[in-house]
Amino acid sequence: MMVPAALLLLGALAALVAPRLLSRADWVDREPVVALWVWQCVVAAVLLCCALSMTLSAAAAWVVVRGHVFGPAPHSVVEAYALSTGGPWAATTAVALACGGVWTAAMLVREIARARARRRQSRTELRLRAPLLPGEEPAADRLVVLEGERPDAWWLPGAAPQLVVTTGALRRLKGRRLDAVLAHEQGHARARHDWLLHCSGALANGFPQVPVFAAFRDEMHRLVELSADDMASRRFGRLTTALALVELNEDRGVFGPGAAPHAHVPHRVHRLLTPPDRLTAARRLRLTATAALVPVIPVLVTFVPGLRALS
Repeated sequence: MMVPAALLLLGALAALVAPRLLSRADWVDREPVVALWVWQCVVAAVLLCCALSMTLSAAAAWVVVRGHVFGPAPHSVVEAYALSTGGPWAATTAVALACGGVWTAAMLVREIARARARRRQSRTELRLRAPLLPGEEPAADRLVVLEGERPDAWWLPGAAPQLVVTTGALRRLKGRRLDAVLAHEQGHARARHDWLLHCSGALANGFPQVPVFAAFRDEMHRLVELSADDMASRRFGRLTTALALVELNEDRGVFGPGAAPHAHVPHRVHRLLTPPDRLTAARRLRLTATAALVPVIPVLVTFVPGLRALS
């Protein structure tokens, strides 16, 4: 029964250490796409540790589960895991982790259901403000122009994502600056950032006492914006994108005192105007490969006793 305990310890260690290491890393804002990947790998490793620990604990507590988990495995492999020494703690651990898994799935389903409800409501409100013309199909246009004094632009995710831009934004943003704003929103749609936000939100809302999930949610909201900024700046330039961001938000008071709800906007503008040097391609590749190995570690820990028994 050492392996389930080792997996839980490994998951707790990853949940504690990884966010601190990422918060101190100087490359996160420079490479938001890589940082998004690293965060996903860390959270996947934590969840995988819990799932594997639950499976082995259930196998130790109940013979029926053990038969399904190990199947035709040699007796020496089963003995290597010392499942008979689990005692009452095995069943307790398995049930607790199973409840956590069910709760996680329920939170994800709830988050998706709420997102769909919000999306339907947004599309209904959009059609009330911008009704379809005769012969026009719903969601046929990828770009919708909405009458409104406030300059704004956003995207509606879904099977057919739509970009919405107000007439106030069309009047204020001209030429390449408008193109940069639309490219930013298109970057969100192409990368399907809504799924990252849904998953991170479900984990953070379902387990509010787990710091790694709260940090995961906060970083996803921040990093997807930086990633979309980079997508736009690669096409239209950093200065153009920064000026578009300023013009789009200057009437919202985000650049003055008391702008806490939008504190990320000045940081994004400063980052675009003073871009740090990107990492080399080799270092980006190393970071990506190293992050991909993080979820593999729980799998290796799980199979080590069995592999030793076979050797």
